[in-house]
Amino acid sequence: MYTLIHYPLCPFSRSIRLVAGELKIDPLLVEEHPHTSDPEFFEINPAGTLPVMIVDDGPVLCGPYAISEYLSETRPSTSDTQLNNGLFPGDAAVRAETRRLVDWFHVKFYNDVSICFLEEKIYKSTDPDGTAPDIKMLRAAHQNLKTHLRYIGTLSEQRNWLSGEDLSFADLAAAAQLSCLDYLGDVPWDECEAARIWYARVKSRPSFQSLLRDRVPGLIPSSIYTNLDF
Repeated sequence: MYTLIHYPLCPFSRSIRLVAGELKIDPLLVEEHPHTSDPEFFEINPAGTLPVMIVDDGPVLCGPYAISEYLSETRPSTSDTQLNNGLFPGDAAVRAETRRLVDWFHVKFYNDVSICFLEEKIYKSTDPDGTAPDIKMLRAAHQNLKTHLRYIGTLSEQRNWLSGEDLSFADLAAAAQLSCLDYLGDVPWDECEAARIWYARVKSRPSFQSLLRDRVPGLIPSSIYTNLDF
């Protein structure tokens, strides 16, 4: 039995939910806000960050890196899972590339793009004391997003999936970041066809369906959010 402490529009949480879906894991979902001040949560994860996975008769896993590596080692894929060769397929060089790209999306993409949209358009809107979105910051993040989309497009044109021939955690990490922005309708898909085609492939996988059902009170998803043929 697995329990996943998450937030619906936390990209790190979403990446692990995609992993769970690919590995046929159906965790109990417990919602926690990324800006939580709950002392009980800090007892579970002193860093106060999401996601956290609690394994019955097993460890408490904090953060997408620890969770993905643990599941990759303890839940090897079989013929009835969506992943062909686990979360980190291929030889040592391909696995290193997967980890590089996971770091790219969970650190660089998040800091360049996601954190701005999340803070300015989601967290502020759900905070009773929140201020108006900073338009200048959003404009800069939107320009950064275009650069990242072009990079995704280049990778997807050179390879079958982002890090190689097989779907990997790199694809799930990237799609999780983009899915939050897609909810808001802020991804200029018409400006990078290759990235759109890649994202549509991931979005159409069964593991993605639970994400498409997510709703945040007071925030209606974009018209294309649940559309697989966008």
